[in-house]
Amino acid sequence: MGSQGGFYQSKEFLDLVKSIGEARSKAEEDRIVLNEIETLKRRISEPDIPKRKMKEYIIRLVYIEMLGHDASFGYIHAVKMTHDDSLLVKRTGYLAVTLFLNEDHDLIILIVNTIQKDLKSDNYLVVCAALNAVCKLINEETIPAVLPQVMELLAHPKEAVRKKAIMALHRFYQKSPSSVSHLVSNFRKRLCDNDPGVMGATLCPLFELIARDVNSYKDLVISFVSILKQVAERRLSKAYDCHQMPAPFIQIKLLKILALLGSGDKQASENMYTVVGDIFRKCDSSSNIGNAVLYECICCVSSIYPNPKLLESAADVISRFLKSDSHNLKYMGIDALGRLIKISPEIAEQHQLAVIDCLEDPDDTLKRKTFELLYKMTKSTNVEVIVDRMIDYMISISDNHYKTEIASRCVELAEQFAPSNQWFIQTMNRVFEHAGDLVNIKVAHSLMRLIAEGFGEDDDNADSKLRSSAVESYLRILGEPKLPSVFLQVICWVLGEYGTADGMFSASDITGKLCDVAEAYSNDETVKAYATTALMKIYAFEIAARRKVDMLPECQSLMEELLASHSTDLQQRAYELQAVIGLDAHAVDCIMPSDASCEDIEVDRDLSFLNDYIQEAIEKGAQPYIPESERSGMLNISNFRNQDHHEASSHGLRFEAYELPKPAVQSRIPQALIASTEIVPVPEPMYPRESYQTTMPSIPSDAGSAELKLRLEGVQKKWGRPTYTPATSTSNSTSQKTVNGTSQGDGASTVSSMRETYDSRKPQVEVSHEKQKLAASLFGGSSKTEKRPATGHKAAKASSHMVEKSHVPKSSMEVASDKAASAQQPPDLLDLGEPTATSTALQLDPFKQLEGLLDTTEVASAVNGAPAASISPDIMALYVDTAAGIHNKNDADLLSGLSNPSVTNMPGTTAMPQVTQSSSKRPNPKDSLEKDALVRQMGVNPSSQNPNLFKDLLG
Repeated sequence: MGSQGGFYQSKEFLDLVKSIGEARSKAEEDRIVLNEIETLKRRISEPDIPKRKMKEYIIRLVYIEMLGHDASFGYIHAVKMTHDDSLLVKRTGYLAVTLFLNEDHDLIILIVNTIQKDLKSDNYLVVCAALNAVCKLINEETIPAVLPQVMELLAHPKEAVRKKAIMALHRFYQKSPSSVSHLVSNFRKRLCDNDPGVMGATLCPLFELIARDVNSYKDLVISFVSILKQVAERRLSKAYDCHQMPAPFIQIKLLKILALLGSGDKQASENMYTVVGDIFRKCDSSSNIGNAVLYECICCVSSIYPNPKLLESAADVISRFLKSDSHNLKYMGIDALGRLIKISPEIAEQHQLAVIDCLEDPDDTLKRKTFELLYKMTKSTNVEVIVDRMIDYMISISDNHYKTEIASRCVELAEQFAPSNQWFIQTMNRVFEHAGDLVNIKVAHSLMRLIAEGFGEDDDNADSKLRSSAVESYLRILGEPKLPSVFLQVICWVLGEYGTADGMFSASDITGKLCDVAEAYSNDETVKAYATTALMKIYAFEIAARRKVDMLPECQSLMEELLASHSTDLQQRAYELQAVIGLDAHAVDCIMPSDASCEDIEVDRDLSFLNDYIQEAIEKGAQPYIPESERSGMLNISNFRNQDHHEASSHGLRFEAYELPKPAVQSRIPQALIASTEIVPVPEPMYPRESYQTTMPSIPSDAGSAELKLRLEGVQKKWGRPTYTPATSTSNSTSQKTVNGTSQGDGASTVSSMRETYDSRKPQVEVSHEKQKLAASLFGGSSKTEKRPATGHKAAKASSHMVEKSHVPKSSMEVASDKAASAQQPPDLLDLGEPTATSTALQLDPFKQLEGLLDTTEVASAVNGAPAASISPDIMALYVDTAAGIHNKNDADLLSGLSNPSVTNMPGTTAMPQVTQSSSKRPNPKDSLEKDALVRQMGVNPSSQNPNLFKDLLG
C-alpha cells in the first residue's frame, strides 16, 4: 500500500474521513467539509490531472454530498469521466452521475450519447455500467433514444446483461407505460430464460402487470406453479440459497403473484394447493427468512379460494408465531391472524389468551396491531369491551395521528354494533371528550341525528327518556374546564332543542349555561353561533307555551355584544333573537315549532310563490328577467368564474394557431392634430376588456377647415424581413391576461381449554380471574359477525336544523366585480407580453404625408373593431415603423414594441422578451416618443434635437 491508505485511496482522503468521524459537533463537521470543498474546487480546476487523482476527487465529492453539502461544481467532471476509455474511470463516472444527478437535470443531455455508445460496447462490464445509468437517469423524453439498444441486449450472451436489460425495461414501464406497451410480451419470453437470475428479475415487472390486469395473465398460472415447485424442490443452484432456504426471494415473489391470480378463482386456486402445501411442510421455521416465506404462504392462502387443509396448516404456523418470545414473530402472527379471521372467524378463539397478552404487551407497535385485529373481529356481543379498551388506549397516547384513527374506529364500531342508544351516546361523549377536535364533524351530525330521531320506533316515552338523559349528561359535562369545539356544538344544539322539553330544567337554568359557554369560548365564533341559536330556541319555545320570558342580565349583555359584532353571522343571529322575542305566541309557534328538527323542508328552487308578484310588476311596465345565457352586450359573469381556470391552464407553451385577421376599421384624424407644431398632451388610453383601443379627444380646428386624412396604402416598410406580407386588417383578441377505510359455555371447562390451546410446552400457570373474564367478553358468544339492525340514528332522513351555518360565502357578483376592476386597469406601456392585434402595413412614407399635409385620404387604423368616427389613429405606431433616423434593425424593432404593445408576432418574426422598466430610474419613453414624433413633423433631425433620446430608450 505504501504511502496510500486502504482501498487504494490517498492518506489525505482517509484523514478526512477520520476527522469527520471524530468531529464532536455538527458545526465542527461543517467546518471540515467546507475546507475540503474549497480544496477540491482549487484542485479540480487544475490542468492535466491524472486519472487516478481525478477518480479520487470525484469519490470525495460523493462523500461530501452524502454529508448534505453541495458539490455541484464537480458534476461536469463526473460527466466527463463517463467518456473515458478506462473501464475503472468510466464505471466511477457512471456511479458518480447516478448519485449526483436526477432524471431532469440539465446535464443528462450530455450523457445520452455516451450511454448509446456504451450500450453497443463489446465489453459487457461497460454495457452493465451503462444499463445501471439508464435505470437511474433516463426520463420519459429520452426513453426512445436508448430503447432499441436495450431491446437488442435482451438476447445478449451474458446473463448479467440480460438481467439488467429486463430491469431497464421495467423502469421504462414505470416511467412511461405507453412507450413500452408493445414490448410487454418480452417479459413472458424472458420468464423461460435458462438463467434463474434473469427469470427472477422478470417476476418483478410481471407482478406489476398482473396487479393491473389479472385476467390477461391467467394462462401463466401453470408456469408460475411449475417454477415454484422446482424452487421448493431445490433444483436451483446453491448459489441462490439463503440460510439453507432455496431461493427464498423468488419464492416470496411467486407466492405474491399466485395470490393475485387465484383470488376468487377456484379453478386457478386448485392448481396452487399442492405446491403451497409442500412449502408449509418443507419450510424451515428456525430462521427469519424461513418465517418470511411461511408468512407469505399464509397471505397467499387468505387470498386464493379457501381450502380447509391449507387453512389448518396456516393456523398451525400462526400458533407457532404467537407462542414465540420474539416480538417480531408475534407481530407477524397477529397480522396473519387478522387475515384469516375474514375466512374462518373461529381461528381467533383458539388463540384468545395469546391475543390478550399482546394487548397488554409494553411494545406499542404490537399493541396497535392487536387493536387492528380486535377491530376486525368485533361483533355485537363483544363491542362494548373492545370499544372501551380502545378508548382507554386512545386516552393514554399522545400521537394525534393515531389518536384520530382510533377515534374514527371507535365511532364506526359504535354505529354498527351499538347494543343501545344510551350506550352509543355515552360512548360518543367519551370519544368527543378525549379525542377533542380530531373527531370528524360528520360524527357530531350523526350524534345529533340520533338524539333527534330516537330509537326509530313509535315509543315516544323511550325517545323522551333518551333526550332527557342526554340533556342531563351534557349539563354535567359543561362543568369540565376545557371541551373541544365540535363537542360544544353538539351540546348547544341538544340543550336548545330539548333543554326544557321535559320540564326538569327551567329556561333560566339552560340559558344561563348557554351564556356561560358563549362567554368561556368567546374566541370560537362557531360555538357562539350555536349558543345564540340555542338561546333563540329556548325563548321561542317559552313564548309559544305562553310563559313569561325573563332575559337574564348576562343574556342581555351577550346579545348587545353580538349586535355590535364584526362577524355578520353572529350579528344576524343576534338580530333574529331580538326579533323573535318581540313576536306573539302564534307567530313564534309558526316560525319555530317545537321538536320539528326531523321534519323535511321542501325547498322551492324556482321561487314559484313569487309568480303573482312578478306578473303584476310586468303588467305595470317592469322589464322581464333575462337569463344570463341570453344576455347580449353585457359582461358575461361566467367569464369571471372561468378566469382562474383559464389562467392556470395558460401557463406553459401554447401551440394553437393565430386567429385569422379581421377587416380593418378606418378612422379620421382631425386636421389640427396633424397641423399643430406644438407639443400636444396625449390623454391616458382606455382599455375595454374585450379589445384594446386608444381614444384621443378631437381638437377643434381654429380655421374650421376640413379634416385631413392619411392614405397609407402602399407605404413601404423600411425595416423587417423582406418576405413580410403586409396585412391591412386587425384581429380582435379575446384572450385574457396570462399570469406568470358462540355463546360462552361452562367457565371451568373453557378456562382449561384456553390453557391447553395457548401453550402446551410451557408449565401450567393459573390464569387470573381478570384475564378469564376479558377472554370471555372478547371471544365469547356467537362467532358469526353480525351488524346491529339499522336504528333511528342511521336513518337517512335529512334534518334542516342539524347543521348550523356560520360562514357566509362570498357571492359570485363580488368576485366578478373584483375581477372586473382588476381587468380594466390600463396595461403598462412597456408590457411586451402576448400581442393582441396585428399592425397595419404601411404602403407610403407617412412623414412625407405629415410634412406636406396635402393628401386628404383616410388612414387605415389598427384598432380592434372600433368605429371609425370615434377612434383616432396611433401616430406613434406610424412613427416607429418608419423612423428615418434609426439604422439598426434591432433598435427599430425595440421602439416598435415599446410604442405599440398590440402588435402580433407574424410568421417569420421573433417575439421580443418582456421588458420591465422603472419609471423612477429612466425617462418616460412615451413622452419622449411623442416629442420626437412632433419634431419630425417639422422636419428636424431627432438625434440633433434630443441626442440622449435613443440612449434612454435603448438602455
